[in-house]
Amino acid sequence: MIAVIKTGGKQYLVKEGDVLKIEKLEAKPNEEVLFEMLLKADGDNVEIGMPMLSSQVTAEVVEQGRSPKITVVHYKAKSRYTRRRGHRQPFTKVKIKKIA
Repeated sequence: MIAVIKTGGKQYLVKEGDVLKIEKLEAKPNEEVLFEMLLKADGDNVEIGMPMLSSQVTAEVVEQGRSPKITVVHYKAKSRYTRRRGHRQPFTKVKIKKIA
């Protein structure tokens, strides 16, 4: 069984047992979270929400963390202007437990 969930302004195709890195959620490790389901498919049986289905996907928070640093460089030619900044995006790693 697969499902399409929506979180953090993005959509993810998931199945039970998947581990995902998603936008940061306010949840502690080993805590359960619920996601809205847009689509559910089990073989030939497909349910599409208009816009959401009434069932939900249950997941467990595995880890809270931050991605590796990326460097953002602003540069203007012929004007001696250079600016360097770093950014680390926070994430939440979740494991899909159950598609209801």
